[in-house]
Amino acid sequence: MSALRDALRDLSEDVFFDLLESEDAYLLVLDVPGVSAESLDLAIEDGRIFIDAHREKEPTGDYQYVEENRSLFRDVDLPLPEDASDASAEATVTRGVLELRLPKRGAGGETTIDIVDEDG
Repeated sequence: MSALRDALRDLSEDVFFDLLESEDAYLLVLDVPGVSAESLDLAIEDGRIFIDAHREKEPTGDYQYVEENRSLFRDVDLPLPEDASDASAEATVTRGVLELRLPKRGAGGETTIDIVDEDG
């Protein structure tokens, strides 16, 4: 996970995030203000997490922009933790906060294997 943690630390200072870990999953919480599920693309491919967020921004009423200081785009490329699985990854966006849950491989508790006694 240190590669993911290092990559998150290398993001610009205007990117706010939390990285949490439990026994069975990682949870990446990333602020994406003004972004909805429709304006967000998220993919996991070749051991990388790609997040492409676009903020929809239209001035209201008769207003026009004089100066813009909030980014319209957020493109993030992060390494997938080595022990994480993308197979059951889940993502939600609520009020401009993206939560990406990455289950760990082999998580989910103990697996029992039935043993058949062929002798008897």
